[in-house]
Amino acid sequence: MTALVRMRLAGFVQTGRAAAPLLAALVVLSVLYGGGQAQAGEAYGVSAAVLFAVLAWQTKILLDVEPDVQRRLSRVAAGGAGREIAAGVVAAALAGLPFILIALVLPWAVGGVTGPEKAGDPSLGEGVALGVWAHLLLLLPAVALGALASRAAAGQTARGLAVLVGGVVLAIVLGLKSSPAPWLAPPVMATARETVGGADLAAVAVATGWGVLWTAVAISVHARLRLSRP
Repeated sequence: MTALVRMRLAGFVQTGRAAAPLLAALVVLSVLYGGGQAQAGEAYGVSAAVLFAVLAWQTKILLDVEPDVQRRLSRVAAGGAGREIAAGVVAAALAGLPFILIALVLPWAVGGVTGPEKAGDPSLGEGVALGVWAHLLLLLPAVALGALASRAAAGQTARGLAVLVGGVVLAIVLGLKSSPAPWLAPPVMATARETVGGADLAAVAVATGWGVLWTAVAISVHARLRLSRP
């Protein structure tokens, strides 16, 4: 399975398909942080929410790189469908880690982050810790959504794009405070809100459990769709 993960990452990078999501991430983050300074937790929470769409898109691109015939051969070589499916998910997650590093470092280069401004503001260290948490947490449902939108799961490119766009839009709309059913979407907006004003450990724990559970359900659906197709 490790060899399959490496092969998919190599194919993603060597074909040049990695350039588009990387460029998109740099553009949206530069625009975001170029708009002015914000405290670390708030800035990182927004960047994690923005990157959710980019990482989901990147996952779809990575999983769509492999031709259908080669994917079937990979299933045999990996020793089963489960290993082949897991290799794709792991490769997508690893491909998302550099984006998190960029999102954490870039604001310091463009002056987009500031420390506490008044008494009661969270410390810089607390804001950075919340930012790391937010980015790592939202990477999971982003990969899951991208996997659901992949050609191998959706069956058609147009259907996959509809799943991707619809999933991102629903994550935002259902994540609003006035949403009647926020649990139907990953905690994108909730995570961004929890990074503002300091850490609430109970809320962080709830958002973490919510994100992990949503990811597990989405990956299970992805696996079922993959197994139902040749």
